[in-house]
Amino acid sequence: MPRVKKQNPFAARKRQKRENGPPKPDRRALPYEEIKRDNAFFIKYYDLQKICATEEEWTQFLTSIRDNLPTTFRVTGFKDEAKALLAIIESQLFTEYVRAVAELHQKAPEEVERPLCLPWYPNGLAYQLHLTRKDIRRSEPLYRLHNFLIVETTAGGISRQEAVSMIPPIVLDVKPTDKVLDMCAAPGSKTAQLIEALHASPEEHKIPPGFVLANDVDNNRCYMLVHQAKRLNSPCLLVTNHDSSAFPNLLTTQPDGSKAILKFDKILCDVPCSGDGTLRKNPDIWLKWNLAQAYNLHGIQYRIVRRGAEMLEVGGRLVYSTCSLNPIENEAVLQRILKDAEGALELVDAGHLVPGLKYKPGMTDWKLATKEVDQVFTSFDEVPESLHTIIRPGMFPLPADEMEKIGLEKCIRVLPHLQDSGGFFVAVLEKRRQLAFEKNDVKELEDQNQKANEADTAAKEPQLDEEGKPIEEKSVPWGPQRKRRRLHGYKEDPYVFFGENDADYLAIKEFYQLDGTLNQRCLLTRCLTDKKKNIYYCSDVIRDLVVNNEHNIKIINTGVKTFVRCENRHTVHPYRLAQEGLQTSNAFMGASRRIEVERDDLVLLLNCTDPTKPPSTHELRQETQQRCKELGVGSCILKYVDERFTLFVVGWRGTSSLRAYVHKDETIHILRLLGADLSKFETNKYEEARAAAAAAALTATDPAADDEAGESSE
Repeated sequence: MPRVKKQNPFAARKRQKRENGPPKPDRRALPYEEIKRDNAFFIKYYDLQKICATEEEWTQFLTSIRDNLPTTFRVTGFKDEAKALLAIIESQLFTEYVRAVAELHQKAPEEVERPLCLPWYPNGLAYQLHLTRKDIRRSEPLYRLHNFLIVETTAGGISRQEAVSMIPPIVLDVKPTDKVLDMCAAPGSKTAQLIEALHASPEEHKIPPGFVLANDVDNNRCYMLVHQAKRLNSPCLLVTNHDSSAFPNLLTTQPDGSKAILKFDKILCDVPCSGDGTLRKNPDIWLKWNLAQAYNLHGIQYRIVRRGAEMLEVGGRLVYSTCSLNPIENEAVLQRILKDAEGALELVDAGHLVPGLKYKPGMTDWKLATKEVDQVFTSFDEVPESLHTIIRPGMFPLPADEMEKIGLEKCIRVLPHLQDSGGFFVAVLEKRRQLAFEKNDVKELEDQNQKANEADTAAKEPQLDEEGKPIEEKSVPWGPQRKRRRLHGYKEDPYVFFGENDADYLAIKEFYQLDGTLNQRCLLTRCLTDKKKNIYYCSDVIRDLVVNNEHNIKIINTGVKTFVRCENRHTVHPYRLAQEGLQTSNAFMGASRRIEVERDDLVLLLNCTDPTKPPSTHELRQETQQRCKELGVGSCILKYVDERFTLFVVGWRGTSSLRAYVHKDETIHILRLLGADLSKFETNKYEEARAAAAAAALTATDPAADDEAGESSE
C-alpha cells in the first residue's frame, strides 16, 4: 500500500493566497463612506400619501429630511439653580459658541446665527444649536462646548434630547400628585422629563405625592433607562421590566387599608416604531426602510395602547406617540382603539400646551400598498388573498361619517421642514368612562400574592437530609456570587425595607437629628445582611408598590442612595451622607451636622481634587473654622446661600480638615454656578492627541529618549 504524502499546511496556505490574488484592504481601515440618503420606496409611498400640501412643500420636505439634524438640549427645570445655569448658558456659553463657530466656518462673529430658543418649550429652557453632533464631536474650535455638554449632562444640569422628543411629556401635562406610567421608557429622556414635572413644586411638597413607573420590555435597555433617570435622583421612580402589551394589573393599598387595582392618572405610550421620522439623526434607515416594518408593528402598537387605556383612570390622560410619519403606525392605530372603546376614549386637542410649535393636523385619508409600492389599495377588498395576513382591514381609513366623529385632525404631525427638526407624531386621549373590556379582579391578584409569599416562605426553610439534619449550602471560593443570568435577564437583588426600631436607623436618626416625618420603613437595602452597605430611600407610595407587587412584576430599580457605610477610626458614626440623596434627605436633617459656608470657602473645598490632601480648616474663614470646632469627625452638609439660589453639598469634617464629597462632574457644575475659574478642569483632546503623537514620534526616532523618560518617571 503506497504511503499517503502528508500535506504541509503552510505551503497549502501560500498556494491559496496566490490563487486568491493580492490581499484585500481591511474594510475598517477604509475611509467612512457617506450613506446615500435616498430610498425610492420611501419617496414613492409618502408622495402617494400627500403628507405635504403642495409640490413646493414636498421638495422642502425631501431637502430637509436628507440633511443632518441640529443639536438640541434642555436645562433640567426642577432644580433651584436652573435659572442661574440658563443665564450662564445664554451669556458665557453662547459668546464662546459664536466665537468658535466663526473660527470653524471662517466667518465674522456677527455673521454667526445664535442658538435658537425653542418657543414652545416651557420657560425658555430648551435650545437648538445650528450644529450637528458630528460638528461638535470632531471640531477643535468647539471643544469647550463639547466639554460643557458632557459635564452638565452627567451632572444632571442639562439633557441632550431631540427637540420633537420633548413634545409628548409636555402634552401629557404631569402634576406632582399624578400617578404616571411610561410604558416603553428606554432609553429614558422622556422619563427624565416626567420626573422633572413631578418635582416641579418643591415648595409645596418635601417629596411629591405622585410617582413615575418607567417600564421597558428589553432587560438591557432597562439599565440604560436607570442610568439616564438616576441623574435626577428622585425617590419617586420605579423601573420595571415587562412586556407593555401584557402589563399586569398592580395592587395598591387604599387609605382604609384595603387593596385595589392601581389606575394611573397619566400614561405615556411612546411605542416601538419604524423610526422614519429620525432619518436625519439615523441615516442608516435610508438603506433598510420598507413598508413591511409598519405592517409588522401595527399590531403591537395597538396592543400597547389598548393595555394603556385599560390601566388609565377615568378622567386620566394618555399620550400616544411615535417617531414615524406613517399613518399605518399612527392614525390607523388610533382609529382602531377609538372604535373599540365605543366612546369611552376621546381624542383631545393639545396644541395650546405647545404654543409656537409648527405642525400638521392628523390625516383622515391614506392608502396602503405592497412592500415595493407597486400596488396601491384603497380598501381591504382590493388586497390579494396572499397579503391578507400582512394587510388587515383595521389598517384602512374608516368611512367618512365615522372618521368625522373621532376627530383624527386633532393629532399633531411634526414634519422636518416645518422648524428644522425630526419627524414626530403625537395624539392625546382622555378617558371618559370605564372600557367594556377592562378587567379589575382584585381577589385574583391577592390570591397570586399569597401563593407567591407561601412559596417564598417554603424556599427559605432549611432543606433536611435523610437523617433530618439541615443541608449546608455549597460555599464558593470567590465570595458573594454574581447575579445569575436568567431567560429574561438577570435576577435582581432583593428589596429589603427597614422594620420598626431598626438599630442602624436609630443611630442615623440620633447622629443627623432626623425629622420625625421621615418614614423609616421607606429606607431599604439591596442585600440580606446585618451590616448594611448602601441605604436607599423611596417615597411611601413606591414602597407600597414594591411590597404589593414584587412577585407580580420584575422590578429593576428604585430608591435614591441616601446613606453609605464609611467606617473610619476617627468617626463616631459609621454612615456618611450620599450627595445623590441629599436633594431628598436634606429636608429631614436637623441643624447639628450643618455648616454654612461663604463662596470663597466652597470654591476652595471644591478645587481640592486630591482626597488624600483635603484643605486644612485653618485655610477657611474664621466663622467656618469656629463651626468646624463645634462638629465632631464625620459627614456633614455644606450650605451656601446666594441671592439666586441655595446650594447643599455633602462634606466631610476630618480631624483637622474639611472637604467636599462630590463627584468631579458635579464639582465642575457647582463651580460654574459660583463663577469660579474652570481652566484646571478643561481638557482639549486634540492637544492631548498631538502631544501623544509627538511623544510617540520622538520615541520612534530616538529610543534612548524613551529610556530617559522611564528613568525620570521612576
